[in-house]
Amino acid sequence: MPKTLRIGLVLPDVLGTYGDDGNALVLRQRARMRGIGAEIEHFLLSDDIPADCDVYTIGGGEDSAQVIAAARLAAVPGLQAAAADGRPIFAVCAGMQVLGRTFTAHGQTVEGIGLIDATTSAMDTRAIGEVSSLPTRAGITSELTEPLTGFENHLGGTVLGPEAHALGKVSHGVGNTSEASVEGVVQGSVVATYMHGPALARNPQLADLLLANALDMRLEDLEPLELTLIDRLRMERLR
Repeated sequence: MPKTLRIGLVLPDVLGTYGDDGNALVLRQRARMRGIGAEIEHFLLSDDIPADCDVYTIGGGEDSAQVIAAARLAAVPGLQAAAADGRPIFAVCAGMQVLGRTFTAHGQTVEGIGLIDATTSAMDTRAIGEVSSLPTRAGITSELTEPLTGFENHLGGTVLGPEAHALGKVSHGVGNTSEASVEGVVQGSVVATYMHGPALARNPQLADLLLANALDMRLEDLEPLELTLIDRLRMERLR
């Protein structure tokens, strides 16, 4: 177990529109509540991105921000190296699209950085509102057992290729597209989703799964946290 867990917050100055920076805060707090030292390292647009953080988070943004982020991540491929090394990466909304093969911005097809086998293009109708799903337990998420919940707000429809798997099967809301009835992406060490909230505040088991992987341990071996208020708020959202 590392002396201090390093949580990399990737490009919050361009992909930080919807409060998804909170995912890094949740990881830090849940680690510290277990007596594990944890710090957030901010990697801005002008910074290189190191490949040796223990876990990474990347958030959402608008079309212009996505284009800028994709170009920067392609130019400084630390995140790609971290993924190749199996370090967990959690991406939300535009962050998920940027990690894919291509996405649409301002009506044009833009190259992503290819960490996930997914392509995103505009849907006819924006998906907005509560979304919930049951975990597929694919790949790195095999230990998940609890329903996933969040708030989706996206016009992009993400189609998964054969190398990628869905994070969840939609029980309420739209998810990746209006036709597929699945939500999010799991591929290698990457977990991506359209869930805002922040997602890790609304899904503590998912947060702990990422922590466990960052600590190179199983979820079941991570000390449980008894947070009654969080559990009550979560159940309200699921209802």
